[in-house]
Amino acid sequence: MTPALWSCLVLVLLSGLAASGFPRSPFRPLRKRSLPEGVVDSTEVYSTKISCKVTSRFAHNVVTTRAVNRAEKAKEVSFDVELPKTAFITNFTLTIDGVTYPGTVKEKEVAKKQYEKAVSQGKTAGLVKASGRKLEKFTVSVNVAAGSKVTFELTYEELLKRHKGKYKMYLKVQPKQLVKHFEIEADIFEPQGISMLDAEASFITNDLLGSALTKSFSGKKGRVSFKPSLEQQRSCPTCTDSLLNGDFTITYDVNRESPANVQIVNGYFVHFFAPQGLPSVPKNVVFVIDTSGSMHGQKIQQTRDALLKILEDMKKEDYLNFILFSGYVTNWKDSLVQATPENLQEARTFVRNIQSSGMTNINDGLLRGISMLNKAREEHTVPERSTSIIIMLTDGDANVGESRPEKIQENVRNAIRDKFPLYNLGFGNNLNYNFLESMALENHGLARRIYEDADADLQLQGFYEEVANPLLTSVETEYPENAVLDLTQSSYQHFYDGSEIVVAGRLLDEDLNSFKADVKGHGAINDLTFTEEVTTEKIIVWNGAVQSTFSWLDTVTVTQDGLSVTINRKKNMAVSFGDGITFVVVLHQMWKKHPVHHDFLGFYVVDSHRMSAQTHGLLGQFFHPFDFKVSDIHPGSDPTKPVATMVVKNHQLTVTRGSQKDYREDAGIGTKVVCWFVHNNGQGLIDGTHTDYIVPSLF
Repeated sequence: MTPALWSCLVLVLLSGLAASGFPRSPFRPLRKRSLPEGVVDSTEVYSTKISCKVTSRFAHNVVTTRAVNRAEKAKEVSFDVELPKTAFITNFTLTIDGVTYPGTVKEKEVAKKQYEKAVSQGKTAGLVKASGRKLEKFTVSVNVAAGSKVTFELTYEELLKRHKGKYKMYLKVQPKQLVKHFEIEADIFEPQGISMLDAEASFITNDLLGSALTKSFSGKKGRVSFKPSLEQQRSCPTCTDSLLNGDFTITYDVNRESPANVQIVNGYFVHFFAPQGLPSVPKNVVFVIDTSGSMHGQKIQQTRDALLKILEDMKKEDYLNFILFSGYVTNWKDSLVQATPENLQEARTFVRNIQSSGMTNINDGLLRGISMLNKAREEHTVPERSTSIIIMLTDGDANVGESRPEKIQENVRNAIRDKFPLYNLGFGNNLNYNFLESMALENHGLARRIYEDADADLQLQGFYEEVANPLLTSVETEYPENAVLDLTQSSYQHFYDGSEIVVAGRLLDEDLNSFKADVKGHGAINDLTFTEEVTTEKIIVWNGAVQSTFSWLDTVTVTQDGLSVTINRKKNMAVSFGDGITFVVVLHQMWKKHPVHHDFLGFYVVDSHRMSAQTHGLLGQFFHPFDFKVSDIHPGSDPTKPVATMVVKNHQLTVTRGSQKDYREDAGIGTKVVCWFVHNNGQGLIDGTHTDYIVPSLF
């Protein structure tokens, strides 16, 4: 259930068609024609739309590009999209002259073999490859006849992670030419409510962005639209090339009235946890730094700059030390020291004098740092309520001492013994990043690649800021016993400020009436427990495959495709469509301790005269007047409820006088209405039998 498992995917279009075998019109006249402005290499991209639907942090994105071959002969048309490394492709189609060819998504190793085979046979195939820091590139090319149109549609999905207090969605914009219809459209729905929403572009000034961008949010819904005109796309007033080349980033956050939020949909649950306002837990940090010869020059200077900045952010409650490794291992101090002003000043002097030379002994460097943290805890030289972290930076592979990756992993795993996390930073591309990542993950940390750019020091600082403020340690999520299945990761060594813990699972009982979730952790001052309890009472509005979920605690109006749904908190829901036809669903709440009765929904029809005479069903057959006659009214067994004879639909029925509530005008108390009750499940009054109208399961 974790999107990261799908971060490496390839997509193969196994249409069985040769690259030159797509249908084309054999009688299409070929003639010289002037090319529209901005056309590149005779290919006009006349429409690009990126449509994003975000619901509860989960993004569903569809990229649609339409192009036409303006050349007088068949030519290759390429389509490439850069998507986040944490995203996964779910669908891809090609449409050429109205004929659609679906793609097949395969896992990495299987797809790679099929991709190579398809290409060797001249078939159309697409492949995902790494592209830059946050993105991967999907590329596919097809042969398109002269004058023919082609539509590329790629669908990918992504779970948005909270980073420094915000959820971020990265969209790469790079049409490579002026596009007549270019649009980015994002609709966000968050049941907790949206607290902030923003969008920015790296390729355009704020003045130009403002005239092409609209953004708004209210309650649970937010919307961002970016629609630059042709003139706004130009790199200069008289230019024919596009300035749209960079990142378009949407950021938002949600309201947090409580630290946690649990959402239940279709037998599954997702538990979001992000407490605020807690004091930071003091941390014990050991920096293990590669000072081998390959770090010489800009790398070691940027490392020094980053460490100096990190020292400025250390809190006086923290403890720290530095381990340097090349062909041999040295350390700043023999043990961890508190981040006092005097010690920090001494640390700055040490950092400024770090030099690079020699080989790379990763194993001994890490083991020295781990031993130092273990010893500090065993000898109680660090605060009892503190947490330990080890951060290693290297730019290459081990080449002295123990150099076998699998053995280094084993040594590190046995030394840490699940007591604290290891974070590995890989500087550049000349290293075994898979080894660093695997070693970090099995020790409850993560790996991050530091790119060899001018901002490498900022990348290092940025990573440290993510882990600089632990708010909880030994975090455990707990759920009702025997209530959940297929649970994702439910325990974490740390919760850091600005992040979010997300746990998902399947409910054993899909009809569960209530669900309780506990989160326990160690704080800076005491142990804490956070409890969230929810019920499965919900209202779901579907629009195709997209759903919006509400509860009876909401007050909201949703309008889509001619349908209007209005929820009045704890009272009713009105559904209107067509020519003013309205239904009202009333929430009737019973005494919670009643031994028999439970809350129930009443379904009422307003403006029933607007319904078609063809409308049928248990209610629909009575929307229009029909003839009946009541006679022989006499006392029954209950003096307050007279009995009579009703003749209706050529049937003679025994009916009883009673009353019912009409909630159309007063949804809270209702209005008393005198009526006749038909017995035997409406036999003789309704068409057929009552069992004809009972649906055992709607879903």
